Amino acid sequence: MGKTIVVNDSMQTHYSYQLVEPAGKNFEPGFSPELSPKELLALGVFGGKYLNDCQDEFPKSWFSQAVLSPLKKDVSLNYFRVDASLPLSHWRGKGWIYHEDPRGWFQWYCRYYRGRRIELEDQRQIKRWRNMRRHIGAVKKNCEPGDCDCRRKQRQALLHWAYDSRIL
Repeated sequence: MGKTIVVNDSMQTHYSYQLVEPAGKNFEPGFSPELSPKELLALGVFGGKYLNDCQDEFPKSWFSQAVLSPLKKDVSLNYFRVDASLPLSHWRGKGWIYHEDPRGWFQWYCRYYRGRRIELEDQRQIKRWRNMRRHIGAVKKNCEPGDCDCRRKQRQALLHWAYDSRIL
């Protein structure tokens, strides 16, 4: 705690933030992701093309078993082998990208998990995370328990948001 992280990658230069909470602890009440960033990276999310150029910012252990694609997005690397992402340009167009987290929700989550806190942005992102729960209802309504071939795109999207959709 109290450590300053300096970011210099292809999307951000000279950005810094302070870790004010212990990693993986003291989350906002009601915000209880089922998977850590390390677990998500190992399962296969975002076609393996996420955080590739900014690994220096995060603990090396997060990448020890990460499923990454060196050149371009490869949906076969996703846990459910489907594309459940929209391009970053879509998210920007909707105004959903916070200027300090230019890669979007997962970057915010990684930084939050590490211990960064930005009150208003944290509230906004946690609200977005909660809104993803509607997809859990759709999977449960339309799929037999444990049938991971049912609604794979929704399951992959839930995985991107740290919901463990493998157990639905």
